[in-house]
Amino acid sequence: MRIIECQQLLASGLAATRSAPEEGSILGELARKVYGMAAAYESDGLTFCASGDPINGHAAFFYGFGWLHFGYTFGVLTSCGEAGCPFSGAAEILSAEYRERLREKTTRYCRLLDLARSSVTRGADPATTASAFSDRILCIVGSYAHQGKTFLDAGKDEDALACFSYGHGWLDAAVTSGLFCIVSERDIFTV
Repeated sequence: MRIIECQQLLASGLAATRSAPEEGSILGELARKVYGMAAAYESDGLTFCASGDPINGHAAFFYGFGWLHFGYTFGVLTSCGEAGCPFSGAAEILSAEYRERLREKTTRYCRLLDLARSSVTRGADPATTASAFSDRILCIVGSYAHQGKTFLDAGKDEDALACFSYGHGWLDAAVTSGLFCIVSERDIFTV
């Protein structure tokens, strides 16, 4: 998928998204925050692309999708349209001039996601539904971390960066939602 197509998919997803909880409620505030972060990363991605930085644009769009898809799954956001999948095809291959910088950023994001995963602990009692959902999030994030490393080893840095950014978006949204407690490296999370 071309980077601009990913942005368009995120923008149309955001346009079709509504808050599920009642406005003014605690969950309504959380919905506003989750939606706001997804929208902010879509905007940041556009700014990066317009300034000639497709690498950060690419990462921002997938990070925004991580927030948005977390919101749908957690039930604080709902879509009145079809929620698109940014992983419906291979990522756009960037030109040779970006290869070195892309590899550096992708390997850094790989380490960052591993660090983020080791910097949190479940925030809810193990007997609760929230704890079970936290386990599901760890599975999702772990799956994207693993897939990203597989892509990285295969030299598919664009796909790897997409996986690492998306997974980190999920985890960051879950931390912001109170499902996890930060035990170290607080500065790598949005809270």
